[in-house]
Amino acid sequence: MGRQYALIGNNGSGKSTLLQTIAGYAGLSKGAISWGNYDTNNIYKKISLAAPYLELIEEFTTIEQIKFHEKFKPLITNLPYEQMIDMVGLNTAVNKQIRYFSSGMKQRLKLALAIFSDTPILLLDEPCSNLDKEGYDLYHALISKYAMHKLIIVGSNDPLEYNFCNAHINLMDYKVAGNNQ
Repeated sequence: MGRQYALIGNNGSGKSTLLQTIAGYAGLSKGAISWGNYDTNNIYKKISLAAPYLELIEEFTTIEQIKFHEKFKPLITNLPYEQMIDMVGLNTAVNKQIRYFSSGMKQRLKLALAIFSDTPILLLDEPCSNLDKEGYDLYHALISKYAMHKLIIVGSNDPLEYNFCNAHINLMDYKVAGNNQ
C-alpha cells in the first residue's frame, strides 16, 4: 500500500512550487531532493502530475492526447483507451479536439493521464479544480481504484481533495517569519 500526503497551507505558501520542484519542472534555489534508489536523471519517468495549469495539446483529440502521453509515460496495462475515456466521462468526446472542451472536461483528461500512468509517484495540484460534484466523486473513485498503491502527494486547500491522505503537511509550519520564500 502506498502513502498519501497532503500539502496544505495558505494561498502563496508554496504548495504548487513544491510539487513542481518534486516533479522536476522547477529547480531548487537551496537544498536537495533525494530519490533513494531511483535514477535522478530519469525520475520524470516515475512521476505523474495533474494540475489545472498544465496544458494539453489543443489540436489533439482525446484519443490522440492519450496516445501522445503514452509515448512518454506508460499507461497501466489491461485498460483499453476507450475504457479509460469512458471512466472519466469523455466517451462522447473521443474525436473532439481538446480546444472545444470545457475546463472541467480538460481537468478530467488531465486526471486520467496522471492516474492511469503506470508510475509509482502521483502528484496532484488542486486536482478537482473546475470539477463539479460528479467530478469530485469520479476523482475519489479513480484514486481509490487505481492509485492507492502509489506515493500520492496532493497540494490543496480543499479537504475534499485530500481527505484520503494519511498525513498532512502544513507548509506554513516551515515558513521563516518575515520571509515569504
